[in-house]
Amino acid sequence: MKFETVVEGLRFPEGPVAMEDGSVILVEIARGTLTRCWNGRTEVIAELGGGPNGAAIGPDGAMWVCNNGGFRYVERGGVMIPHGVPEDYSGGRIERVDLSTGKVERVYDQCGDYKLRGPNDIVFDKAGGMWFTDYGKDYGRTRDKGAIYYALPDGSKIIEAEFGSSGYNGIGLSPDETVVYAAETSAGRLWAFDIAAPGKFVREKGRLAGRNVAAVSAGAAPQFFDSLAVTASGKVCVATLLEPCISMIAPDGSYEQFPTTDPYTTNICFGGADMMDAWITLSGGGSLVKTRWPEPGLRLNFNA
Repeated sequence: MKFETVVEGLRFPEGPVAMEDGSVILVEIARGTLTRCWNGRTEVIAELGGGPNGAAIGPDGAMWVCNNGGFRYVERGGVMIPHGVPEDYSGGRIERVDLSTGKVERVYDQCGDYKLRGPNDIVFDKAGGMWFTDYGKDYGRTRDKGAIYYALPDGSKIIEAEFGSSGYNGIGLSPDETVVYAAETSAGRLWAFDIAAPGKFVREKGRLAGRNVAAVSAGAAPQFFDSLAVTASGKVCVATLLEPCISMIAPDGSYEQFPTTDPYTTNICFGGADMMDAWITLSGGGSLVKTRWPEPGLRLNFNA
């Protein structure tokens, strides 16, 4: 698989969104910005601070961003590595960014009595509601548990659909929107949750009826799951860390892997006229690359 470098010099890019005008908007987590990229150029759309992570266009045409509150970083051999919690961490939030003005609005920072800790990735359903993950924060000897939420963009409702994992990261919907897929990072697992209603998963005898679709076994190095995107045929493409690749996983659990060049390969998105253009964030080295994917990606419900 050949990769074309679109932009270099980014500060831990994530959350790429392929736009109708051919540009890609992404976040720079370490820089705290929402940034537009095209033809080797970049333009900062908004200064968000904290740690902007996953991003998606909502039904209002605005960009919605999961802000994890930030990380500390170390650099080794030219690779930027996130770890720990920064001194100025004040919690996580869901933010709305007006793409025409750069205005940033905080819409959610808690669910009921519980504050969001590290919102990570986001996807909108056809009705305009958002599913998003909260990976939590790692404090060295202790860490938060992960969760999956559903919320409405008008700020009127947020529901905790699932809580208790070691940390949910990427999230996506099946093409028929009957299943939520969520990647559990440190376990290298992809989970599937059948949707009973917006914000509610199917439960059996009071227990969550989630099922493990695939677990990538360790090779020469551990393989952790990061963010993801879904293809039109329903396969889940998960950015895979450390022994870097994109793992393309079918609903039956079978998968194939496409090697990349950065140990912190964090996300993938699809676009182009035939939806076979794929943009991948190589975050450790700070670049956005483009390639042709073997099959079309799933067209998202909203774009701008």
